[in-house]
Amino acid sequence: MVIKNVSLETVCGVTSKLPENLLPEVAFAGKSNVGKSSLINALMNRKSLARTSSQPGKTQTINYYNINNALYFVDLPGYGFAKANEKVKAQWGRMVENYLHKSKTLVKVFLLIDIRHAPSENDRLMYQWILRNHYQPVVIATKLDKIKRSELGRQEKLIASGLQVVPGTVIIPFSAQTKQGREEIYEVLDGILEENL
Repeated sequence: MVIKNVSLETVCGVTSKLPENLLPEVAFAGKSNVGKSSLINALMNRKSLARTSSQPGKTQTINYYNINNALYFVDLPGYGFAKANEKVKAQWGRMVENYLHKSKTLVKVFLLIDIRHAPSENDRLMYQWILRNHYQPVVIATKLDKIKRSELGRQEKLIASGLQVVPGTVIIPFSAQTKQGREEIYEVLDGILEENL
């Protein structure tokens, strides 16, 4: 996949109506500090179109990036951010749930998990939720550059067992620093585009 044109087209807050897009959408879900914005920037070959922050929980909106006028990357608010109050957390949860229920063109959900840690309860719930809504999740194990190469197999098994993945679930280790794993993600995106031509 060669990404030539990228634009942040729509930003939806808690009270916004979701856009009725015609192009296929792929959504990115994960905990607040899992590196979602860094992944999206790496895929788009942009340094800072998706805002990264040292403060987890910066993405409090659903952001739609138009990619090559062919599909949308949909950046969902991060979940499980400890410092957000319960009311805000509940609003984010409803926004994500509303999106996953109502988008008519969502075709794939990428679930991001930090490769250094076992999946959290929120990660497990999100994985099950994606399955229950009849999507085939692709798990992206982020922050690959933070572990030794010899630890990779063990950490992948930890994620697979922690999520209780169904057979056939793809797990792609990824580093925003080295871009390792990016080609594998592009292959998944190419497959989506072929299916939705």
